[in-house]
Amino acid sequence: MAIVGRTTLALALLGALALPAAPAVAQSWPQRAVRVIVPLPPGIPTDLVCRLFADRLADRWRQPVVVENRQGSDGIPAVGGFVSARDDHTLLCSFPGIVTINPLIYDKLPYDASRDLVPVTSLSDNFIGIAVPATLKVNSLGDFVKLVRSQPGKLNWAASPGNPLYGFAALLNSAGIDMVQVPYRDFRPALLDAGEGRIQAVATGVGALLPLAQAGKVKLVMVHNPERSPQAPDVPTATEVGYPELTLAGLTGFYGWRGMPAGIKERIAADVRAIAADPAVVERVVSIGSVVRVGTPVEFAAALEEQRAKIAAIARTMKPTQ
Repeated sequence: MAIVGRTTLALALLGALALPAAPAVAQSWPQRAVRVIVPLPPGIPTDLVCRLFADRLADRWRQPVVVENRQGSDGIPAVGGFVSARDDHTLLCSFPGIVTINPLIYDKLPYDASRDLVPVTSLSDNFIGIAVPATLKVNSLGDFVKLVRSQPGKLNWAASPGNPLYGFAALLNSAGIDMVQVPYRDFRPALLDAGEGRIQAVATGVGALLPLAQAGKVKLVMVHNPERSPQAPDVPTATEVGYPELTLAGLTGFYGWRGMPAGIKERIAADVRAIAADPAVVERVVSIGSVVRVGTPVEFAAALEEQRAKIAAIARTMKPTQ
């Protein structure tokens, strides 16, 4: 009995000594350059936000933070590369669709969204808007819905992949209206067609719609986000126009590797929150067409799960051709 007692005590002491290990690991990380994979081309809002925070993190960590762009196929090549790297100095910075949408639309993925992608922290909320051609002479989303209802199946719409597509599909279902989706392999012509009135609604990032709106070619009638866009403060939110169920956030955020220590997650999230407190960072994010939205790993994971459930519900109402 005495031997067992001494062994138990020894194990307890060893456990106590081991307790500071997690914080120590977090404080000593990173020990070399950190790579940040972005599943989009350079220069678009998500990429610019990721680069902004990467640059500031490099200053705090006193290590290089190198952004690597891997675009294509709904982010799948980038996520596959991130997962296969099995590197504790590589992060993913991405839009939410890699977690909330891809598992719904692909039978096979080179990653398990629930295990391989560990939410660390959100960075920003990119604004998603719905615009209609100025030639339609409608002044609000309500006016647009009435117009479409009077011409079922005769008007066209287009949306960029991801949240804009699902958000507009949800509008059709919620409002009980029927329109024809026009698919675009390259979305830039869709913006031109909307400006010229060849399609009657377009849904995509507010940043892409603003030049057309400022030129008087389209009118923004709604944003899907929880709050109004600082770049388009007169445009109401989904909740304000009577469709709170259409609220979707375009959350850009950092994801870590499977088995990422909790201490490192918390360390990165805390550093991001400190960076986000800088007014210059807030101003820069707004100029990109987004707003700063940061939090804890738990908060980010909860926001993603809420959005995943919402998009899954929307998907069940969508036509097979969509």
